Amino acid sequence: MKAEIVAIGTELLLGQIVNTNAQFISRECAANGIDMYYQTVVGDNEQRLLEAFKLASSRADVVICTGGLGPTQDDLTKDVLAAYVGRELVLHEPSMKAITEMFLTRGIHMVESNRRQALMLTGSDFLHNETGLAVGVAFTHEGTHYIVLPGPPKEMKPMFTNYAIPWLRNVMTDEVPLYSKMLKFAGIGESNLEHTLLDLIQTQTDPTIAPYAKEGEVTIRLTTRANTPIEGEQKIQTTEQEIRSRVGEYLYAENDVPIEVVVLQMLAKSKLKLAVAESCTGGLLSDMITNVSGSSESFLGGIICYSNALKHKLLGVPMDVLEGEGSPGAVSSDTAALLAENLLATTGSDFGISVTGIAGPSPSEGKPVGLVYLGLAQKKVETKVFRLQLSGTRETIKHRAAKNALYQLWKQLKDT
Repeated sequence: MKAEIVAIGTELLLGQIVNTNAQFISRECAANGIDMYYQTVVGDNEQRLLEAFKLASSRADVVICTGGLGPTQDDLTKDVLAAYVGRELVLHEPSMKAITEMFLTRGIHMVESNRRQALMLTGSDFLHNETGLAVGVAFTHEGTHYIVLPGPPKEMKPMFTNYAIPWLRNVMTDEVPLYSKMLKFAGIGESNLEHTLLDLIQTQTDPTIAPYAKEGEVTIRLTTRANTPIEGEQKIQTTEQEIRSRVGEYLYAENDVPIEVVVLQMLAKSKLKLAVAESCTGGLLSDMITNVSGSSESFLGGIICYSNALKHKLLGVPMDVLEGEGSPGAVSSDTAALLAENLLATTGSDFGISVTGIAGPSPSEGKPVGLVYLGLAQKKVETKVFRLQLSGTRETIKHRAAKNALYQLWKQLKDT
């Protein structure tokens, strides 16, 4: 069964809001054995919306519409769809009653246009809106299944999950759900990972292998069709084992989570504490860590020692290391080691990470943009320093440096 999403709203085309609905619907369809072939975004224009419905109906078994169900004159979805399939719009009386009661309860005058939110196409099935007013509908016309959902995610998601999916299951025949497994890697770039697995990717059949990257992390998605998770695991097992044999040293998770989540879980499990000292990343590493719920259990805090004066004053790095002719400089292995080691003494942490480098756009200390040193200190363990030569924009270099620091800590924890 092939599906297409038709997202309606000029605000989507103008970039005023992000179409997160498409991601959610695509993921849920895949989990239920429905292949998402196309995603269309169309503005609040009657003619263009009609053309979008015609095209979607010609190439998809399921057309899922989101948006355009509100009370205003530019909310055209049901009107245009009704005209296209030759059905009338009728009032869903229970929904109209609920809308009326809501306005009375709030003491707000209800204008006539609010009745539009309770309209249904004749012969369609009602999809209850648990968190809003606009009625959703589902129906089949000339072999194509149509599902009409509101645009706001807080309304769309429960309607799709609780009502649209059960409706779809009733009209589906023998679709087998997709089963996917995510393998997350750090410390290796997308191109190097793909090169190492190129023969597997080029000869893939079932399961399929799809690499994709975010800054500082790479994901391999293994996908097959299976009736149960156990069957899915069995079908991808051989391919997964081959991938592990080649790049297993970089594999940090078997689900789609960032590396900071895994690192904090490992720290919490071992009851270990972490502190960080950041120069070129300017607090980005601390931000990544504290974005994880429960990070306070293991993260003591961070020091942003951007200037040499603060590297010296707060973490005791000697000025003759930081500055002066013949000195190692602020961007050096010496400074990275001292920052990490002195951080342990200052905070009493079990691990100390330091980041110092040149994010750009100009060189500094006669050193190139992208040069970064990471210090990793641990109680009763010799301090390690890692030299990186990163590329990209200032923001990219900062992000990659922070992710690489987390990867080095993950390796240390894994081997501890």
